Amino acid sequence: MAARPGRQRLPRAGLTKVVVLGAGSIGCFVGGCWQVAGLDVGFVGRPNFDREITEHGLTLTDYSGWQATLAPDQVDYGTDPGALADADIIALCVKSGATVDAAREIGTHARPGATVISFQNGIGNVDVLERELGQRFTVVRGMVPYNVAYLGNGRFHKGVAGILYAEDRPETRAMSDAIGQSPAALKLSQDMLGIAWGKLLINLNNAVNALSGRTLVEQLRGRDYRRVVAASQREGLRLLARAGIQPAKVGAVGPKLLPSVIGSPDWLFRNLFMKAWKIDAKARSSMADDLAAGRKTEVDYINGELVSLADRLGVDARVNRKIAELIRKAEAGASPWEAADLRREVLGR
Repeated sequence: MAARPGRQRLPRAGLTKVVVLGAGSIGCFVGGCWQVAGLDVGFVGRPNFDREITEHGLTLTDYSGWQATLAPDQVDYGTDPGALADADIIALCVKSGATVDAAREIGTHARPGATVISFQNGIGNVDVLERELGQRFTVVRGMVPYNVAYLGNGRFHKGVAGILYAEDRPETRAMSDAIGQSPAALKLSQDMLGIAWGKLLINLNNAVNALSGRTLVEQLRGRDYRRVVAASQREGLRLLARAGIQPAKVGAVGPKLLPSVIGSPDWLFRNLFMKAWKIDAKARSSMADDLAAGRKTEVDYINGELVSLADRLGVDARVNRKIAELIRKAEAGASPWEAADLRREVLGR
């Protein structure tokens, strides 16, 4: 993709070209922050974002009050996957259901030898990418711990705390050093599979938030909503233990303590944990955003991952299976759930 006329490229900070493929809310925020940090970034995404960014540029904000703006002529955004031909690093931010199609676009347009970092929900996307791309590309597991809200007119807001993760490799070390301290800073790990499972346990709240029809803050203030989340996490931990999988700590609370924290009494949760977790009033889960936009959700790649694991183990995952069923009904137009009603429907008590 050719740069727009008059586009002012920022310094490349010693790095080669980064292209964000699937540049929706997460991709625009992350890629925009990286460009502000000095990386050379291109974006491939949807026509509606292309139109709005062409008119308004990118405005990036977060819960702390940080803000940065890139003018329209500074943003190399387009819809043509041919832009992948320039990429040395591809940050893949498509929804999990689009991974196969994205891999085929990469295989068709990108330069063999490029590094593909999967910043996607779920566990199996890296396996899909490796199967589709073979030995021609380096596939790296990444993780995004926060949601980004699209506020219109090219504005993207990170509403909760968290740091991106990626597998510790020479390419990602160079990126991490170049990005530095940023709302999209990149932390490296040699246990990305454990981190992916640890993040999935946290992401089990996404479906409950979507079913509630409320913001994250409003939903988390309702203990019956949290009881459903805690039950899904306990079920997940039992399944992972049975499979011999050790989830890593992601955030302030380790996986074994997470259900107890989430399900704790209101006085404790609100006065201790809610104050420690940085969540602003605008934040919703990405699954809630998908329902609001009439898009298919990623429930099969979050709660559904545990259902699939249970099936492989020959046991049941009743809680997560039920939540996934309710999300599919919500995709078809079912109304949001009140907290006590959802607790009774999922937990039977």
